[in-house]
Amino acid sequence: MHISAKADYAARALLELACEPSRPLTCEAIASAQQIPFRFLKSVVGELRRAGLVRSQRGCEGGYWLGRPADHITLLEVARAVDGDLITLRGEPLDGLAYPGPATGLPGVWRRVEADAAAVLGGVTIASLLPVGSVPLNGQGAA
Repeated sequence: MHISAKADYAARALLELACEPSRPLTCEAIASAQQIPFRFLKSVVGELRRAGLVRSQRGCEGGYWLGRPADHITLLEVARAVDGDLITLRGEPLDGLAYPGPATGLPGVWRRVEADAAAVLGGVTIASLLPVGSVPLNGQGAA
């Protein structure tokens, strides 16, 4: 399984936002804090916004906030927001994959790998990854 830079950067950006729920953060601030290339992060944050995982406000007081509480955003949602299918084979989804002869059972293994990865990522929230003492309670600040 390949974890894309987009998925990694997206999760790291959401963690930065989760640590500062009371004020918006700029892409510049997130990029600097996480040592992520700014131009790449700007694109990733746009995808997160379209998926509803972040919200934005323009202007001098603007920036980005989490679109939902950190305990309601899973890594599975993050990965799917920026990458689409969790696992692909040569760029194609696993849904219709079929092989002839002795390889008939192999697509089922790939689908199980995808299901297991989805279960792991779906069980991890942004809030659960925050350092102890900084977990926001439904997006309302640090505990």
